[in-house]
Amino acid sequence: MKIILTGSLGNISKPLAEELIAIGHQVTVISSNAEKQTTIESMGAVPAIGSLKDDYFLTEVFSNADAVYTMVPPDFTAQDPLAHYFSIGNSYAKAINESGIKRVVNLSSWGAHLPKGTGIIEGSYHVEKIFAELADVSITHLRPTSFYYNMFHYMDMIKTSGIMGANFGGKDKVVMVSPLDIAAAAAEELVIIKKGIRYVASDERKCSEIASILGKAIGIPNLQWLTFSDQKVQDSMESHGVPLPIAIKLVELNSAIHNGLLREDYDLHPPQNMGKVKLEEFAKEFAFAYHQK
Repeated sequence: MKIILTGSLGNISKPLAEELIAIGHQVTVISSNAEKQTTIESMGAVPAIGSLKDDYFLTEVFSNADAVYTMVPPDFTAQDPLAHYFSIGNSYAKAINESGIKRVVNLSSWGAHLPKGTGIIEGSYHVEKIFAELADVSITHLRPTSFYYNMFHYMDMIKTSGIMGANFGGKDKVVMVSPLDIAAAAAEELVIIKKGIRYVASDERKCSEIASILGKAIGIPNLQWLTFSDQKVQDSMESHGVPLPIAIKLVELNSAIHNGLLREDYDLHPPQNMGKVKLEEFAKEFAFAYHQK
């Protein structure tokens, strides 16, 4: 099959490309960074250098392909984070429509069933709605849960304060996922024809358990995950240079974890099988990065 991947050589797209190439598919990787071209070629893929907001470019790349994997790269500098999703979502939709592509696997998110109350994930909701207007296209929306590598954001707090903390924590349960497990699910979906939603998850733990496991891995066995107020977390983000619109959306997202809003639909349609990468395995990666920092 001729398969087009967006996401450059990111945490999901790179292992996805490697897996597809290994089983004999012809893979094209779209990247906005021309410096990635040589690396993409060395993997055995075809590079396509251009912008996801350029629907003419996307239409040309999508044409004559059998399937495409779409995702919206996050932009944590955007003054209007939802406009970023609308722009790329509409660009994808126009290119899918005009190229005649028939199979799309789209990276969405848990919480994308809701139009509001989920912070930045609202963008994924709107992209799903944009894609719903496409006719004669088989679309599967992958809805991964919270990425393991979100935990990297707590490293500075651990080093300076000896704790983890957010406006969720303690007994709150978090469903986490490895990019490797998302890539494996995407690889499965790209070669079949069906429509629908697929949740992808690797492990589920209480925040207190997460802190304990990560703490033991880095040599702080009594590490705790504290719960702070929304305002305290927002103030902290702003003091660290996070733009106000992004800080507001991130606090809202965290709050949706705390109050259970984010996982409502996930709990009704959990994955048949959890992914292979468990928290204890990620903890080794976390510890390596922590001690290198």
